[in-house]
Amino acid sequence: MELFGALGLNVKILIAQFLNFAILLFILYKFGYKPMFALLEDRRKKIEKGISDAEKSSEKLKEIEEKEKKVLAAAKKEAAAIIEKAKEQAEKRQTEIIKRAKEEVGEIINQEKAKIRLEKAKTLKEIKKEVVDLVAISLEKITGEKMDNKKDEELIKKIINSGSGK
Repeated sequence: MELFGALGLNVKILIAQFLNFAILLFILYKFGYKPMFALLEDRRKKIEKGISDAEKSSEKLKEIEEKEKKVLAAAKKEAAAIIEKAKEQAEKRQTEIIKRAKEEVGEIINQEKAKIRLEKAKTLKEIKKEVVDLVAISLEKITGEKMDNKKDEELIKKIINSGSGK
């Protein structure tokens, strides 16, 4: 103890300060460091969980983007197929309409040709009748007598005979 006295230290005060320091260290550890470390540990765990969740979310986002790309590609293919099918149906329908129109035009032309033939035949018949009537009238005027069937036959025979003699 004399050594402490020679150095100017009081052993009782030194022990009291050591006890005060130990009590202070115990209180700080119990009420300060321990809760602080627990709080820091809890925060570290939350940060790790947040990072882990962010990585999982990033992976899920990539998966969703890939699925979205696949769905869009499939939708584009399906749309292209629908468009192609619609074009084919439109072309087929167009061909059918043109074919039907040609058939109808052909039928109309044939009907009109038949009408023209009938009109022509009717007109020729009327012309022949008028020519016969005109010939009969002309003969009556030339011969001065009315022509009947018997005289008509004699005249025809006479004309035939004179025509073949030439």
